[in-house]
Amino acid sequence: MSKGKRPGGRPGLPPMGGMNNTGNLMAQMNRLQEEMEKAQQALADEEVSASAGGGVITVVATGKQEIKSITIQPEAVTPDDVEMLQDLVLAAVNEALEKARALESERMGALTGGLKLPPGMGF
Repeated sequence: MSKGKRPGGRPGLPPMGGMNNTGNLMAQMNRLQEEMEKAQQALADEEVSASAGGGVITVVATGKQEIKSITIQPEAVTPDDVEMLQDLVLAAVNEALEKARALESERMGALTGGLKLPPGMGF
């Protein structure tokens, strides 16, 4: 073999045989997709909760950011102050959704290794 040449005769490039590498890459991508689907299902089953007003409003959401329930204690209902009740519900819902987003980011980030994938990539 002449000096400076690699096997395969392509100086500076890896030897041919990319079909095996492509097959490995496809297998890895398929495994990642399966793991992501499992993680997404697990997220749908996990729940986070948030409360406002010292616990008079409690919101439960799934890891997929779906609101499962809103509980309002009777002492939170004051006909003279409906606006306060609305604010408390809104605060609890927003906190629950933020917790759900954080949970999803944590679970999916563990699979993607922190890759910043574009929206719509399945999560």
